[in-house]
Amino acid sequence: MESLNSGSQRQISKGLIMSILVLTSVTLIGTPATGNLEYNGQFFGTDSAGSRAQLQRIVRATAVASTSGTSIDFTGIPAWVERITVMYSGLSTSGTSSLLIQIGPTSAVETTGYLSTGGIATSTGVAHVSSTAGFIIYQDNASYTSQGIATILNITSNTWVYSQTGRITSSNTTLAGGDKTVASTLARVRLTTVNGTDTFDAGSINILYEG
Repeated sequence: MESLNSGSQRQISKGLIMSILVLTSVTLIGTPATGNLEYNGQFFGTDSAGSRAQLQRIVRATAVASTSGTSIDFTGIPAWVERITVMYSGLSTSGTSSLLIQIGPTSAVETTGYLSTGGIATSTGVAHVSSTAGFIIYQDNASYTSQGIATILNITSNTWVYSQTGRITSSNTTLAGGDKTVASTLARVRLTTVNGTDTFDAGSINILYEG
């Protein structure tokens, strides 16, 4: 075993060179030199313009049991986020009102200005519902439990586009799309219902976010 500088080690065995990178500091150093990395809970490098840039990463929040209440919030989403994935499993409510995903800045979620249509495909046909109050997820039966994902992506500035696919019974699937321009930087996501009064009574929900 031959020791190298900067906490790296190299082992030569049967013609194979192996390298191990050891991070020895968590102190931000400003703009790292070309080819260098910096770590302080996040990874940074130097971009093509020679500026300090954060490298892409994926963060999973803490799953929330959707077994009570009329809304579930995820807050503190960082400003660098470009994509949010909402995941739900075994999700059920007490009524027949469709689900809504609402987004907004630090102060509060926004409840107007959405373009969103969701639908259901069944063995006998299709149905759909639209909303300007949030990104819709079609649901019309209190006995249904939903599984699926909804993706919210930043297309430019504070404008976000939405796409959803899911399952609610063995023969029924859901899909939706839409967009929304937030007044300022997105920082929170809420799951609720169109009428705002149906309560969650089963399942769990979580989000992933990435830059």
